[in-house]
This record gives sequence, C-alpha cells and structure tokens, in this order.
Amino acid sequence: MNLVEIEKVVGKIQNQLFKKANSYSVGAFKSHFRGAGLQFREHQIYNPGDDVRFIDWKLSAKSVGKTYIKTFEEDRNVEVVVVIDVAETLLMGYRGTSKLQMAIELTCLLYLLTSITKDRVTVVLFHNEITQLPGLSGKEGITLLISFLEKLGYLDNNGKVVRELNDLKPVDNKKKISLLKSFVAKRKEVVFLSDFYNFEKMTEVKKLVYNRNFHCFRLSCPLDKADSVPFSFVGTDNKDKFTYVFREKGKKTKEIDEADKRIKEVDVSESYLENFVNKMGS
Repeated sequence: MNLVEIEKVVGKIQNQLFKKANSYSVGAFKSHFRGAGLQFREHQIYNPGDDVRFIDWKLSAKSVGKTYIKTFEEDRNVEVVVVIDVAETLLMGYRGTSKLQMAIELTCLLYLLTSITKDRVTVVLFHNEITQLPGLSGKEGITLLISFLEKLGYLDNNGKVVRELNDLKPVDNKKKISLLKSFVAKRKEVVFLSDFYNFEKMTEVKKLVYNRNFHCFRLSCPLDKADSVPFSFVGTDNKDKFTYVFREKGKKTKEIDEADKRIKEVDVSESYLENFVNKMGS
C-alpha cells in the first residue's frame, strides 16, 4: 500500500470515527486522563457563585470596590500509551469485524481525541516482538499505525485485518508485564487492549489494575462466550487453531472475574466505540 492508498484508508477511518469524537467523548477523555496540574490564566472580577478560594486578596485590596479572582486552565501534558496485545485469537469477531479490527479502531479514536485535547498517543504492539511507535495524535498517528500494520502484513490494501497472522509467536508474558509496570511507574496513562488468552496467569495483571493510571480492557466477541465450537476454525496448515480457546475459556473467565470490575470488557458485537468511551470515563 503506497502513501496515496494509506491516505485514502486514513480518510475513511477518520470519517467513520470522527462523529464519535463529540463533545461528550472529549469531556470523558479529559476527565479520565487529567493533565499535570493547573496553570494561571488571568484575573476576573468576582461574581456570586465563583469559588472564594481563588480570590486574589492582595489585588482586591488595591482595587476599591472590586474583588478579583484567579482563573486557571488545565496544564495538559498527557501521554496515553495504548498497548495492543496481538494474538491469533484477536482474529475472531462478529459479522466481519474482528477483535483486532476493534482494537485498531479504538486506538484511532484515541488519536482523534488527543488531537482535540492537544495530548498524544504512543502505541506499543506485542506481536513477534515488542514495538513502540513514536507519540503522535490525529491524522499523523493514524497514518503511522496503519502503514506499520500494513508492513507487518496485518492489514490489506483496504485497511482491513487479514485472515491469517503468519508466523506469530507471542512475546513472553514476563517481558509484557515488565514493560507495563515501567509505563505505570512513569505515570503514563496506559490503555491495555487484550483478550488475555496469551496470559497463562492473571496474577500480575490483577495487581496492575489497582493503579489509577492503568486502564485495562478485555476485548471479546460472542464466540468467546460460547459453550461449544459451532463451526471449524481450520488454518492453512489444516490445524484447528482456536480449539484451546474453549478448553481454557472457563478457567480464564474465572481468573478475569476475580480481578473485580477493574478489567472492563468491550464486545465487538456491541456498539464498542460508544461503550469504550463510556467505560473509559467510568
């Protein structure tokens, strides 16, 4: 996919997602991912109902008959780190939309929101290795993400997720947890997107979710909740790649449930963009 084709794909994604970046979405984003502090803006004349804590008594004493208050604006220097845990099980989905496609769209939505709030997004991919993309926002961020995923062979020329993730060997869980911990320790706002089938144990994840700046989302689809395989998932090597999902499903669901409601679920069969924004602000 050349640059012109990438620009067309990015344009389509923006058109589809931009209506989701409405005033409510921006408000939820700003309230959930707060800036570093407050920065003085200007003095204004006090009006009934203003917060008396911000009265500038020294300036007011020099002004006969007038009381002034200090006004502030949020000093935003927020870096959102979106971590996508790429796995073959993310190819499962609902009506042509996979969990991986959902993860990409959620990331693109965050790119759009940060372009409005003047923040930035750093994307980290757990695939055959750990890849960290530069922090960007808006169209630049979406273009970088789409072009990189296309180079990996995860997207076709239309920006859609392919049916096979060839030669995918998941990163060791210890390395994943170590990097997530480092982001949390640096006070980054971490958004972790995974279906957790690559995690043998949820112990370390359950510890991380108690940090206020670690936002954990479980990506799911109806097949994850099924009690049996309704049809075959046979790959090019004639092996059923997803049988283990059902073998481990009950155990994994129990482990995730034990992590309380801090691991939030986003289901591809529902209005996942709206649900993501709602749960992001909850």
